[in-house]
Amino acid sequence: MFLKKIAITGVVAGLMSTAAFAESHAVDCGPEGQSIRILASDFPAIHAIADQAEANCGAAAAEFVRNHTTEARQIMNAALTPDPAEYTSVILANSTLTQLMNDDLVRPLDDLVEKYGAGIKKTQLITIGGKVMAVAFMANAQHLYVREDILAEAGVEEIPTTYDELIAAAEKIRAAGIMEHPLVMNMQVGWNVGETFNLFFLAHGGEFFEPGTAEPKVNSPAGIAALETLAKLVEYAHPDHLTHASNETQGLWEAGEAALGIMWGSRGAAILDEDGALPVVRDHTVLAAAPSVEPGGVPGATLWWDGITISKNITDAQAEATFAALISGMTPEMVQANNDDAVWLLDGFTPGRAAAGVAATARGGAKPYPMIPQIGLMHNALGAELVDFLKGEESAEQALKDVEAAYVTAAKEAGFLQ
Repeated sequence: MFLKKIAITGVVAGLMSTAAFAESHAVDCGPEGQSIRILASDFPAIHAIADQAEANCGAAAAEFVRNHTTEARQIMNAALTPDPAEYTSVILANSTLTQLMNDDLVRPLDDLVEKYGAGIKKTQLITIGGKVMAVAFMANAQHLYVREDILAEAGVEEIPTTYDELIAAAEKIRAAGIMEHPLVMNMQVGWNVGETFNLFFLAHGGEFFEPGTAEPKVNSPAGIAALETLAKLVEYAHPDHLTHASNETQGLWEAGEAALGIMWGSRGAAILDEDGALPVVRDHTVLAAAPSVEPGGVPGATLWWDGITISKNITDAQAEATFAALISGMTPEMVQANNDDAVWLLDGFTPGRAAAGVAATARGGAKPYPMIPQIGLMHNALGAELVDFLKGEESAEQALKDVEAAYVTAAKEAGFLQ
């Protein structure tokens, strides 16, 4: 197990900068005749990278296989454990790198970066214990979506910047008879419940663990305040909110059935393009910074990156070919063709309307998702144990006690606690 905290300040800084285009050069796909097998989540930016990589290097490979699935997080450890691993690369994010590194399933990339990384910026390198373990290509965060036309109809003059303002706006929309359930959030039981708590907890100044230890610290005034704020907002959410993840919240938004949303920035491009949302929704959707507790406070968000890793349990030749192919997909031309699909950390990116919410949230001082090895166990405990509170069947204090008890049990089994 690795025990060091992961610093991603370079990636966060890279949100706000774009570099000059790299000089064009012939594509180097590494060793020919290799098997390239990629596991990844299913959203447009990752498809764009993989599409370009396959176009560049698919012909040089013995096979180029891709599995884009919403279940990537659930299956990746089992898929990379055999020798040989089922996949030669997993395209992942902050927490999933931690998940794989805890089981020693991905390899350091320093030698591959040296050989194929002429176009990689230092802000893309995710370095742990002095070794490059991932190469990031985009940033992401959950933040506020608003329908400015509906706010105006309800008499809300300004886009909400705090949770109190968000609650007040939701109440005005309901009171005006416009929407009974104007708010959408990713609250599906499990990982999404845990992540939504994280947003509110960090905004309230919470710390997940006692400093320098794996001892839990969520049963705290910040934890209780986070749940109390969340409960107030849930009153304005769809009755089935505990079944809603990103696909469901995006669908409600595109159908015009929501006016306020806390959703991932990576969904913005799909909502704002001409293919998904109703025209009135597309034309009046604004992507704004995540709300805070007090004006000017810490945004209720976690900053994320998505990037590539290379499996440990494969041949060196497969590793080299896979890395070379994926890096070849990170071109300014690819970015230009897919500019609004992500907040790219790559050359050629021009921040546009779809990037506004993530950029504003980063500028506001949002904190990165905690990259420490035991955070996955805490996240799992939050996702499982907060459900009774959200259903109104348990107090905030009892729910957080249950979270800590479940976490301690798992942390002892994993060796983080004695």
